[in-house]
Amino acid sequence: MTEEIVVCENLSKRFIVGDSVVKAVDGVDLTFHRKEFTSVVGPSGSGKTTLLNLIGTLEIPTTGKIIVNGTDLSHFSPADLTEFRRKNLGFVFQFFNLVEGLTGKENVELPLIFDGVPYEERQKRVDDIFKEFEIVSLQNKFPEELSSGERQRVAIMRALINEPILLLADEPTGNLDTNTGQTVLELFKQLNEERGTSIALVTHDLSAAKRAKRILHMHDGKITFDQQNLDEEPKGMEE
Repeated sequence: MTEEIVVCENLSKRFIVGDSVVKAVDGVDLTFHRKEFTSVVGPSGSGKTTLLNLIGTLEIPTTGKIIVNGTDLSHFSPADLTEFRRKNLGFVFQFFNLVEGLTGKENVELPLIFDGVPYEERQKRVDDIFKEFEIVSLQNKFPEELSSGERQRVAIMRALINEPILLLADEPTGNLDTNTGQTVLELFKQLNEERGTSIALVTHDLSAAKRAKRILHMHDGKITFDQQNLDEEPKGMEE
């Protein structure tokens, strides 16, 4: 069996909304394995983005714990979580989150600067990943000069530059047209199959989720179906 890289135990996140308590994530037990491509699908409000944020240490659980790469994060301080996140996790978001005043190359280089990587090594690693993605021509262009698909590819390279143990993608095609979105999804599949990148992809779109080898279906903060065999259509999941 492949190595466990994320283990969630009785994971819950509750929010106070007015006089009500909202259980965004409700007692989830879940494991992700190395080199696994998993999608989390569900309607708006099902808890899938909150689950991703908990795994990514962007939010703190109300109860339960998360173990990432063998490290129990339960008692980490906010500063410790920030450092752990920077060194171990990569993020891709719907709206790219590129720094507008920096070129594509400078955006991809940014995480290496934060990590104190020496200049010569930074340049080599950034040049190598642009060559790998076959978009060297975008290095010196600013985000406003790029198409939405090009922006997302630069954002994916930035997420990968530190070689994270897990790439977390939250609706990465949500701001793209259909054809560009399919290209980005194919890139995720390629990264998993050729690079061995471990990916957790959140989406409301089942057709996008089907690019993964494993589909988790969420509803009301719970995992209601864990589908390993993609030839089998799970109950309660519709296009």
